[in-house]
Amino acid sequence: MTSQKIRIERHDDGVRVLVLDDPAKRNAIGPEMRAELNSAAQQLTDDADARCLVVTGSGSSFCAGADLIALFDVDGASPSEIRARQLSYYESFLWLRELPYPTVAAVNGHAIGAGLNFALACDIVIAGPASKFGASFAKLGLHPGGGCTSFLTQRIGSGRALRTLLLGLTLDGGEAHAQGLADVYAEDPRADALSFAASVASLQPSLARDIKRSVSIAASSSFDVTIGFESWAQAASSFNPGVREGIRAAGRTTRSPSKEAVR
Repeated sequence: MTSQKIRIERHDDGVRVLVLDDPAKRNAIGPEMRAELNSAAQQLTDDADARCLVVTGSGSSFCAGADLIALFDVDGASPSEIRARQLSYYESFLWLRELPYPTVAAVNGHAIGAGLNFALACDIVIAGPASKFGASFAKLGLHPGGGCTSFLTQRIGSGRALRTLLLGLTLDGGEAHAQGLADVYAEDPRADALSFAASVASLQPSLARDIKRSVSIAASSSFDVTIGFESWAQAASSFNPGVREGIRAAGRTTRSPSKEAVR
């Protein structure tokens, strides 16, 4: 029987945790894990009760990248065949970008190559003390893949991205946070990610999803397009349970004179 390379933990509050679970291979994406991740993509997309997803790795690594031998060391393969194989590996983690609810990477160790892309495909990245973010493609003579040039350029700017990729740099968690590659630095990234996910799960699901979509629109569209979506989403959110009661309560507090003013 083939052992599973990933697992999905389902919490009662709607939080889901995707664990890359092949510590003997530092959670590298091989053919079996790739297939399991594609299956997980469907499960998590169809999960109507999911409100936030945490992605992390078991053992001392987040993800050491793709199985490069399985990808490139294939006798008789043409460039187009290699490219098709690469795209199938890209698909095993880029589906994270399409989930409608927020996602957060808890980077507990090495996130190298495709593992770096896996983390950056999440909406929010939390780096821990043992984390390493490696864009090491050029050191192997390979062009970056899996969306790496886009992820780095969006997060740290074109100059820093180019320098990082040309030199094949690996950043520790503190450096990644300082440069903007990671959004948060935490002593326990999994615990921090779960706390964040629980806060997201406490929101009305449609509110969290629309905020995620609005930020995505703002990152890629004009101000006018963003305002257009915001105005619709804000109006819709006012019909969520308890919102108007909260607005009225806040209004009463604002209008009530303070005791000092009465004196």
